[in-house]
Amino acid sequence: MKTKVFLLSLLSAFVFSLGAQEFQPMVGFSKEAGYKTNFKKNKAGDNWFISIAGGASMLLGDQNSEASFGSRLNFAPQFSFGKWFNPYLAFRAQLNGGVLHGFEGVGPEYMQHNKYMAAHVDLLWDVTNFWAPYNEKKVFRLIPWVGFGYAQRFKTDEAVERARTESPTLNAGILTAFRLSKRVDLNVEVQGSLLNEQFNRVSMNHLTDGIVQLSAGLTFKLGKTDFEVLEPMDYALLNDLNGQINKLRAENDELSKRPVSCPECAPAVTEVVNNYVDNVVYFRLNSSKIDKNQQINIFNTAQFVKENNAPIKVIGYADKKTGTSNYNMGLSEKRARAVAKELIDKYGVSSDQITIEWKGSDEQPYDENNWNRVVIMRAAK
Repeated sequence: MKTKVFLLSLLSAFVFSLGAQEFQPMVGFSKEAGYKTNFKKNKAGDNWFISIAGGASMLLGDQNSEASFGSRLNFAPQFSFGKWFNPYLAFRAQLNGGVLHGFEGVGPEYMQHNKYMAAHVDLLWDVTNFWAPYNEKKVFRLIPWVGFGYAQRFKTDEAVERARTESPTLNAGILTAFRLSKRVDLNVEVQGSLLNEQFNRVSMNHLTDGIVQLSAGLTFKLGKTDFEVLEPMDYALLNDLNGQINKLRAENDELSKRPVSCPECAPAVTEVVNNYVDNVVYFRLNSSKIDKNQQINIFNTAQFVKENNAPIKVIGYADKKTGTSNYNMGLSEKRARAVAKELIDKYGVSSDQITIEWKGSDEQPYDENNWNRVVIMRAAK
């Protein structure tokens, strides 16, 4: 008795339905630590942010330690923009500026009013989403960062005129983020910059000058704010199911070797063999890419076509609950053509034996909506 087509189709449908029941996209969270998790690549316009902040800065330069703490403090505005590439790694550019108070002489005798501007690019590392499971709704996140940039102190027109100075900078800091809403965070940040020793135009043979800054402000998230976990297929399960399929094929081959007649058996019942086959290839949502676990169905169809020299129809569909009718018509065409191409290019079926059709979502071969993301391979009658 020929059970090959029926059993293989039934088992492949079971693989699909099992995956559909178990697979639930993880959007905005992960079950494992971030560094153990693969995340879906975000689009170019997603996960951007801008930050506006202000605080206090202090120049660490020659003879500054002799001045009072209050006289060394300066107001420091700050603006940043950047993008998260995944939940724990981001790029940022930041602009700083304002006035820096420098000091000269014993006492000190003279206070500089240095107007300056600085810019740096940074690499941000969210340790809370790296070492722990990612969760977009975390109330608190700790984000150390490092970067490099450029700073310029403008020329002063005071009693003691000082020429313009500039310096490359090495920057580092710690950013803390407190979630206020889906799109707004409250930030508190401490950072430091190393500059060359001549930045404040006072040289006492120290290694560097420096700037430290403490600020607070708001971050506004732009575009899509969360990430989706990429769930790998359970290849152990697929291999086990493919093994069962191969076992069924081997058993079917053994059954086909039985003698036509057996003296010890009752007269054989004439079996009517119908050389028609319905085989299916299921697709993920909004996709025309063929998953590896669907290749067995295409292989079986190719074998049927070549063994029986039978023409087939390859008919594409899309589910009705996703997308517009026009969009789904194009998607079903892509799915049908992808399967036909696989039959021809990978399994050697002649294109003359394949008729391609697509029905979009106007026709639904199955009552279960998700099952209609499918291509049906059917023997042409």
